[in-house]
Amino acid sequence: MIVLDASVLIAHLDGGDPHHRGAQSLLEAAGEEALGASAITLAETLVSPARAGRLGDAEAALQRLGVSELELGDGTPGRLAKLRAEVGLKLPDCCVLLSAQEHSALVASFDSDLLTAARKLGLKTAG
Repeated sequence: MIVLDASVLIAHLDGGDPHHRGAQSLLEAAGEEALGASAITLAETLVSPARAGRLGDAEAALQRLGVSELELGDGTPGRLAKLRAEVGLKLPDCCVLLSAQEHSALVASFDSDLLTAARKLGLKTAG
């Protein structure tokens, strides 16, 4: 499984994003690997399309891509708080990390701080 950060999903949906080509390459390289994201990551991804009145189109694109909403499991608030205290990242980034930990998954992002934190936690990364 690959846990996607909003930076990858946003770039995938926006052809004008500087990371669009990188997102396309990353997602193509995923092949048949399952793709997932936390509810918070998906919400972050959908803010701009919602502002533009294109929420339905963006949701359909994510569905076609096969991105599953990942559950974070029992004790999520405390686990997120502990993770945030440990790595110093904002909660949306911690949701990516916790999703990867919970699902034994690779982290895909274009955020260097997130990728560094993932590696420090022993998670595999792409981006």
